[in-house]
Amino acid sequence: MSDLPRKAVTRTAKLAALPLGFAGRATWGLGKRIGGRSADLVGRELQQRTAEQLFRVLGELKGGAMKFGQALSVFESALPEEIAGPYRAALTKLQEAAPPMPTDTVHKVLAERLGEDWRELFTEFDDKPSAAASIGQVHRAVWHDGREVAVKVQYPGAGAALLSDLSQLGRFARLLGPLIPGMDIKPLISELRDRVSEELDYALEAEAQQAHAEEFADDPDVLVPAVIHQGDQVLVTEWMDGIPLSEVIADGTEEERDRAGQLLARFLFSGTARTGLLHADPHPGNFRLLTGDAPEGPAEKWRLGVLDFGTVDRLPDGLPSTIGTSLRMTLDGEAEAVYELLCEEGFVKESIELDPEAVLDYLLPIIEPAQADAFTFTRSWMRTQAARIADPRSPAYQLGRQLNLPPSYLLIHRVTLSTIGVLCQLGATVRMRDELESWLPGFTPADTSPSVPEQPRSTAEETTA
Repeated sequence: MSDLPRKAVTRTAKLAALPLGFAGRATWGLGKRIGGRSADLVGRELQQRTAEQLFRVLGELKGGAMKFGQALSVFESALPEEIAGPYRAALTKLQEAAPPMPTDTVHKVLAERLGEDWRELFTEFDDKPSAAASIGQVHRAVWHDGREVAVKVQYPGAGAALLSDLSQLGRFARLLGPLIPGMDIKPLISELRDRVSEELDYALEAEAQQAHAEEFADDPDVLVPAVIHQGDQVLVTEWMDGIPLSEVIADGTEEERDRAGQLLARFLFSGTARTGLLHADPHPGNFRLLTGDAPEGPAEKWRLGVLDFGTVDRLPDGLPSTIGTSLRMTLDGEAEAVYELLCEEGFVKESIELDPEAVLDYLLPIIEPAQADAFTFTRSWMRTQAARIADPRSPAYQLGRQLNLPPSYLLIHRVTLSTIGVLCQLGATVRMRDELESWLPGFTPADTSPSVPEQPRSTAEETTA
C-alpha cells in the first residue's frame, strides 16, 4: 500500500469486507471444532486471524480507520492474556507507523502549500518519512537556519477518508465490540468523528502545541517541540529525539517504565492545569522518553517528550473540580455525598434511583491507584477491571448500565482510560496520589484548584502563519 486510497467506494469495500471476514472465520472455526480440534485452540486461532486482518486493513487505509485502530491500541491490556499476544503485535504496529505515501505526492503537497520554491526553506529534507500516522506523515529535515525539524504533511483527501471510514465503522460497531471487553465501541467512533474537523486543521494544532511548548519551556519533566512554521496541510516543528514509548513498553527497563509512567500521569493532570488544554490522543506513538546526556540515569533526569496536539479538549478552568471532589470523597467512604454529587452532575439520571453504597462499591476498585502511595499498573489489574464491568452476571455490570456519562466528560473519560491503558502496558509503578494532590482541582480539601509551580520561562519561536 503506497498511498491513501481516496475513492469512497474503495475504502467502503475494504471496511465492509471486515465483518464478512469475521463471519467466514466463525464458520471456519465451527468446522474445525466439528472436526475434533479443541474449542480453546480454535478460538485462539480465530482471534489471531481476526486481529491480523482487522489491523492490517486499518493500517493500510490510514484515515479514520487507522485513527480508530490507534484508539483501540491502548486498551489491549484489557484482553485476556491467552489472546492478547496476537492483538498486541497487530495493535502496536499502528502506534508508530503506517505505509508511506509516494515521494512525488509529498513533494506536490509541499509545493502547493509552501510554494514551488519550498526546497529553499530547508538545507536538507529526507524523502523517507520517519513516521506515518492516520492523517499525515512526518519527514526529518533541516530548516534554513540550521535547526533540525519535523515536517508533518497531511495526506491528500484525508478529510473525506476520515469521515467515510468512521461512518462505515459505525455501521458495524457491534461486531467490533468483542475486540475490547467492557468497552462500548460506538461512542468511541462517534467521539472520533466529532473531532475530525479539529484534527485536520493544522492551525488549531499549531496553536495548541505552541501553548504547551511555551508553558513547558525548560521544564525538568516534560518537553514539547516548538512550532516553527504552520501552513495549510503542513506543520513544521522542532525535531525531538528519544525512545518511543512503544519501545519502552516492549523492551524498557523497570526504571525506564516507572519514570515514563510517572511522567505520563504527571502530564495528564499538569498539562490541563497549566495550559487549559487536555492532550486527547494518549497512545504510545505520541510520547518519547528523553534520556539526553544521562542514558544510564539517574531516572530523575529523564523527561517525557510529547507530540501530536491535533486532538485537544479546551478546558480553560482545568479539569472539573467535580472529578477531584468525588474521587476524594469516594476514598473517604462518603457514599451519600458522592452519590449526591454524581446526581447533580448528571452521572445519575433523574429517572433512576441507585443505592449510594452500591455506587461506592462500584467506584472503589476503579480508583485503587489513588489509594496507595505507589501503585503498580498491570495488565492483569486492567483485565480484572474490564471483566468486572463487562460480565453481565456481575453487580458492577448491572450498576454500570444505569450510570450516565454527561457529554462534557466524554473526552476526559476516554483520555483517562487511555492513559491508564498505557500505564498498564508499561507495567509502571506510579505515585498517582502525588499527582492528584498536586494538580487535580478538588482532590485536596484545602484547595479548589491546583497551584502551578514557578517554571523558568523562555520565549519560544513565534508561530508563522
